[in-house]
Amino acid sequence: MFGGYKRLWEKPTLKSSYDVVIIGGGLHGLATAYFLARNQGINDVAVIEKHYIGFGGSGRNTAIVRANQRTKENLSLYDEGLKLWPKLTYELDFNLMFFNCGNLNLGHSEAAMNALRLQVTSAQFSGIKSELLDAQQLKEMCPLLDISDRPKYPIHGAMYHPPGGVLRHDAVVWGLAKGASKHGVHIHQGTEVLGIGVRNGKIVSVETDRGNINTPRVLLAAGGYSARISYEMLGIRLPINVLTIQAMVSEPLKPLLNHVVSSGAYHVYANQTLKGEIVTGAHMDPWPNYTTQATAYYIKHQAEALTDILPCFKGIRFMRHWSGLADMTPDMAPIMDGNDPIGGYYFDCGWGYFGFKSAPITGKYMAEFISSGQCPEILKPFTLRRFEQHRLMGETANPNNYGPWN
Repeated sequence: MFGGYKRLWEKPTLKSSYDVVIIGGGLHGLATAYFLARNQGINDVAVIEKHYIGFGGSGRNTAIVRANQRTKENLSLYDEGLKLWPKLTYELDFNLMFFNCGNLNLGHSEAAMNALRLQVTSAQFSGIKSELLDAQQLKEMCPLLDISDRPKYPIHGAMYHPPGGVLRHDAVVWGLAKGASKHGVHIHQGTEVLGIGVRNGKIVSVETDRGNINTPRVLLAAGGYSARISYEMLGIRLPINVLTIQAMVSEPLKPLLNHVVSSGAYHVYANQTLKGEIVTGAHMDPWPNYTTQATAYYIKHQAEALTDILPCFKGIRFMRHWSGLADMTPDMAPIMDGNDPIGGYYFDCGWGYFGFKSAPITGKYMAEFISSGQCPEILKPFTLRRFEQHRLMGETANPNNYGPWN
């Protein structure tokens, strides 16, 4: 008990051995731990976090969820993940504040509308609700948008994805930690991993600043720090660039923005929280780095971009501004793999800015992978070997994103 309240998760003593050690106390690590214990019957699991759970990207994002990607591999994964949120709220007995407000992706040219038309068709082919709106239909759905010829990039229409929405990111972290701990998982905050032991091509241990842990299986789920850990501790170089992504939140306003609105041309997206705040973010900074400092350039960009398409936001005050690290692969698709090239070594990283929405469903399948040693069919397209074999996924394959790998 703390101050009359019971802790959501236990504060256990670090043991000398575990069946599975998970490096990273973010959403992906916690989700995998939860499903290992709940679905696979493996509760001798340690989640090791250098700082505190949710310290990294899990606590530094805009918490948008959707299933309107481009490729069939991504569509099926994200669609199942989107349907999991209400079930997870019930399972965890914790309010994740899922707000099914729908997503609007704006098109600013005929070419952009044709691309959105293709995305809508792909989604519908996969049984995912999605439709194309012309400018007038869009205006009726979101009256705040300026569909005149005044904006720098006039709005021609949008892709509407009704199942999408937003959640409360810290609630998801706490809920998963609560659920994992309830099933026997040990969560160790303030514990730094110093090394990973390998013998005869297999994982045997994890060294921490609190002692050595014997274990046959390790999952690396450290977000933006995964590439560095993998290379420095195991010599495995991952095709990941770490980029800063920034966001900010306004003072509370009366309810006026009923959907998530995003624009690729402006590199801006925004939604209104249940508290009335306008949360807005942009594309990643284009230079690899590990800083989480906010920049004046970003604030200027957001002010100009947001008020060009939503002029009613001129004059509102912003309260907070933050940045996080996005671990981006060349094809903007994640790496979910294991037992190759080291037995018992699994990794779940390279999510870029898609990591939040994918966490629970990825945790479910990574738990199955770790438990059985056999990769589930839905994860097979996301193998690390695809880069070696030049089989980049079609989400946004860009040769210019190759290297320098970190």
